[in-house]
Order: sequence, then C-alpha cells, then structure tokens
Amino acid sequence: MSYRSKIEPTIDPRKLNEEEKNKKKEPEKSKYDQALEKYNTNLNKEEVDREVKRIITEKLEENDTPEVKKFLFGSVELTSLHTTDTEEGILAMTEKINKFYADYPELPHVAAICVYPIFTELVAKSLEIDGVEITNVCGNFPSSQARMEVKIAETSLAIADGATNVDIVMPVGKFLSGDYEGMCDDICELKEVCKDIPMKVILETGDLGSYSNIKKAAILAMYAGANYIKTSTGKEKVGATPESVYIMCQAIKEYYDTTGIQIGLKPAGGMKTVKDALIYYTIVKEVLGKKWLTNEWLRLGTSSLANLLLGEILGKEIKYF
Repeated sequence: MSYRSKIEPTIDPRKLNEEEKNKKKEPEKSKYDQALEKYNTNLNKEEVDREVKRIITEKLEENDTPEVKKFLFGSVELTSLHTTDTEEGILAMTEKINKFYADYPELPHVAAICVYPIFTELVAKSLEIDGVEITNVCGNFPSSQARMEVKIAETSLAIADGATNVDIVMPVGKFLSGDYEGMCDDICELKEVCKDIPMKVILETGDLGSYSNIKKAAILAMYAGANYIKTSTGKEKVGATPESVYIMCQAIKEYYDTTGIQIGLKPAGGMKTVKDALIYYTIVKEVLGKKWLTNEWLRLGTSSLANLLLGEILGKEIKYF
C-alpha cells in the first residue's frame, strides 16, 4: 500500500452522486419564503393573549378621553356594503358627510366613505368635502375567488370612476394551501393597477386559523405591495379582535424596522362599541407609537361606530349617519 493511500480516505463516488442528487431535489425558496425567515412567526398564543390583556388593563383608561374619541371619529371610514344598498341610500350618506361640517364645525369629518364600486361615480360626483377619501372594495370582495382578469377589470373601473383608496381581499385559499407566491402575485398585480392609489389588503384574520398565520399573512401582504393591512371584510363570523390587531401591529413595526416603509392599519368588522375602538387605539399607541396616530395611518372600517362616537363626544344619543 502506498503512503498516499494511507493518509487519504477513499471517497465512494456513488455516495457523492447521491448527495448531489439530493441537493438538486431541494426546491429553491421563493423571495416570499425568504422574507418570512427574517421575522419571528412562531407565536405563542398564551404570551400574545397575556400581553394584550396587560395593555388593555393598564393603558385603556388613560385613552378614554374626548380628544381620543374625536380623533377616532376622524379616522372612521363610513361604510355601507350591503346587498340592499341603493343609489338613494348611498347618496343620502354622502349628503350627510357634505353637511356635517356645517352642523358640527368643531369636529373633524370622517376619513373616508367606503362603498361598492358600482356606486363610485355617484359618490365622486356628489362628495363636496375635501379630505374625505372614496374607498372601494375591489377584486371580487369579499371572497377574492375570481379570475385575475375580473379582479383587474373591477379595480381599474373603480379607479377610473373616482376611487381614491382601494381595499382588496388577499386570496385566503392560496395562503392556507401554502401557495405564498401565488397569493403575493395576485396582490402585486392589483397593486400595479392601483399605482399611487393606496391599497389596503384584507387578511380575513378570523379565517386564518392561528396567530402565526396572521403574522405570516401580514408580512407577506406588505412585501407584496400593501399600503395598509386590514383585519376583515365584516362578512365572516369573526372580524377584528384585539389579538389580531396586536399581531398585525407587531408585524407592521417589525416590517418598518427592517425596510423603513411605513404601513397603515385598518381594523374592520365587528366593532360594535366605542370601547372596541379605544382598545384598538390603545394597542396601536403601545405597539406602534405616535407616528401611527393620525387618520392617514389608522383607519376604522365601520357602519355603526360613527354615531356611537358622535354620541359620546356630544354627550347624547344621536343618529346622524
């Protein structure tokens, strides 16, 4: 035996070939899988629940003030998304927004009016108040289950008719099946249609099954082009919850720290009381800070909350809207 054979181990070429084959079998990670790796998405439910309870217990009371309620009123996206909506009803809601300042000059106006795209042109021609956005739900709201050509056409027509904000639903089915790239491609395509029009991506948090999935969906939506992330359509059994809003705020903060890009938040669905709105305000304040406490970065999607906030601000029951 030679000296060389004594000091060099014999390498089995068959083993090398097997290792090479195994390497080739491993699929390349998509850019979205790589993005998720930058964040902690393995959330502990008990820890999240405990922290949300702490924030509400320790911090809610200090925010229960007339000033905060006025701010929240000015963050409302006054919403009507019913199968029974009529042109007469949407026009009446728009006219109430128009005359609100004359009736209550000391109060802010609502941030937006949110309707189906079929009513956009009517609202655009009737709305007289500067600073009130026209939000449309697009992309086959609320299911997002349609061909991309249909979603693109609806969104394009809404913008042409005067929509200044667009709310879309992420393809929840694609997300749940692990098709993150397909889900994000849908969002990217609609963002290309929206261009500079702010686009909110609805996660439908009540359907995602876990806190970790809420965090993943939030991160993916932001990487795919969302300008805001929104909790819910209001059409499912579970809408916004303090826990889902807390997790979304965490995701927004971590995304901002990583990319420097500020993303807005829109809780929607299931807000029935002023306390609900104060809880979401408190969570945003504690997790994201004052930079998000403007009606540009925090929106509330609701149909009933405007009257409730107005009633508490004025100290009497009122049904203005």
